[in-house]
Amino acid sequence: MSDLIWTGSLNERYAIGGRVGLYDTTLRDGEQTVGVVLSPEEKLEIARLLDGLGIERIEAGFPRVSDDDRRAVELIAGAGLDAEIWGFSRAVPADLELLVELGVEASVIESPISDRKLEAIGVDRETMLGRITSAMRFAAEHGIHAAFFGVDSTRAEPDFYTRVYASAVEAGAREVVVVDTLGIASPEAVAELVGRTVEAVGGEVPVHFHGHNDFGVATASAIAAVRAGATWIHGTINGMGERAGNADLGEIALALRALYGVETGLRLDRIREAAARVQELSGYGLAPWKPLTGETLFRRESGAVASQFHDPPSIEPYSSELVATERGIVLGKKSGLDSIRIKAEELGLEVPEERRAELLARVKELGTRKRGLVTDDEFRELAGG
Repeated sequence: MSDLIWTGSLNERYAIGGRVGLYDTTLRDGEQTVGVVLSPEEKLEIARLLDGLGIERIEAGFPRVSDDDRRAVELIAGAGLDAEIWGFSRAVPADLELLVELGVEASVIESPISDRKLEAIGVDRETMLGRITSAMRFAAEHGIHAAFFGVDSTRAEPDFYTRVYASAVEAGAREVVVVDTLGIASPEAVAELVGRTVEAVGGEVPVHFHGHNDFGVATASAIAAVRAGATWIHGTINGMGERAGNADLGEIALALRALYGVETGLRLDRIREAAARVQELSGYGLAPWKPLTGETLFRRESGAVASQFHDPPSIEPYSSELVATERGIVLGKKSGLDSIRIKAEELGLEVPEERRAELLARVKELGTRKRGLVTDDEFRELAGG
């Protein structure tokens, strides 16, 4: 795939290499996007898409939330997917007992650990620590592969944070998750906290990173976490989630591969199709210029760019083939003579060179008047007039 990525040599000294796993939480944290409601059958469809993308761990949902969420977990767990199917639970006995009843073999188990969160729910540190260790012991005793998930861990008091994570592992947690619940940590701070967590829990315990995008740095923070030793990165399709959303798994996978030489196993050639279907099922749209999945990424209106359209590496950082989409010229106010030539050839129209300037003027005028693009049919009409 390296011949489809045109980033040059600037990044070489910052390469990380190796491989990390992707943990998808579209069906739980992603569904927390305002106004999004997915049926169990729709969640199963999305889970199949995720599995086809090569995502190795899929969080099927939080079964105690509702009967539908419980049903979704059952459907996905029984679908015979290649991915590991994970549940989600609080450090609450009823949640954990339901995991056992459903036969869930792996689950994230969450508890708030920052003083702000603890004060908000009226629980002191020692009481919460007791709940956490009790939950981890329960999971271990009942054969649940548990990952401790410290809610708002990026705002937790450092000594208590270290104590909580070490205690969770001692009590039976097999893995741990560094959680930037409100997206408040800079990438540098994420790297520091992940590195400190790796040291605190020992090299044999996998460390995850779960980030949100409130300050627009979720992808950068995920990469910083990988550099610091995280072996699993959480996120969602299209970065969906409440507030500013979660880290976007597709963007992270592309950046890790193209800029840092890190493999994730994500099928980039399927990501745009999966992202479009998740949008359709969820009922939201994306900015057309969104990285990786935006509809305008490989469409060119600028005349200056159209003059180089024949040489993709001169105007694009990676090939459209990498993400299985097509390139194209569109016409409007910003078009140039090369735009007219290319579009005419694409549509099989005979437009002599001496007519292109006049046709370009008409295209620009129509695009300006419409405050948008000139359609192919409109161009045919202009070219024939």
